[in-house]
Amino acid sequence: MDVEVARRGPGEFQFVHVAAELVPAVMKAGFNEHDGHWCKRFPADTPHLDRAWSNFSRLAEPMLRQSAGLDPVPWEAALAEVCQRLNAAGVDWWLGGSTALAIRGIPVIPGDLDLIVSDGDSRRVGELLLDGLIEPVAPANWFCTWFGRAMLGARVEWVGGVGPTADEPETTDFGLTAAGRLETVAWRGWSVRVPPLDLQRAVSLRRGLDERVRRIDEFAAGLPA
Repeated sequence: MDVEVARRGPGEFQFVHVAAELVPAVMKAGFNEHDGHWCKRFPADTPHLDRAWSNFSRLAEPMLRQSAGLDPVPWEAALAEVCQRLNAAGVDWWLGGSTALAIRGIPVIPGDLDLIVSDGDSRRVGELLLDGLIEPVAPANWFCTWFGRAMLGARVEWVGGVGPTADEPETTDFGLTAAGRLETVAWRGWSVRVPPLDLQRAVSLRRGLDERVRRIDEFAAGLPA
């Protein structure tokens, strides 16, 4: 068995055993090592905690395998589900990360979907994605107020209530500056809001993603993919 999970009390999700090749993916997912296992804790009164645990226990391994690059990431099917569910419900959301580049036609391979949603819609997104919810929407002591995670074939993560600290010390492609300059991309009949390309290029450059920067530049210059 490559992955074994457990639940301690109502609010602690644990990886009690993980194959060595998946350990980096566990750490990337924000689970902290403690007494020989990796865990993440949620308040006991968090809505949909039991449903999230049920989903987590069956979907944690495919999540880790995709994150580790061992399995393909069906991001297009996941994004179509997100567009259908969130748009039909009138949710205020936009798309960030590598998927925002991919839907423009830039040849990158997304590892997941990164959504930015309004503060008031954060928990509602968890309800709309309840069948794949693997981490309940919970308060985040970060640049945002809320964070949630689901698996809809591919991993879907969202932050809600993003504040000004997201653009400190440097402007990001998911903060308030980006939110004020969103562009709309037509994708499979949907209108999807994404950050401006120059901000995504600047962030990629800072992160040392030279190949991604090159592909953004080629796209901006109108060169064939």
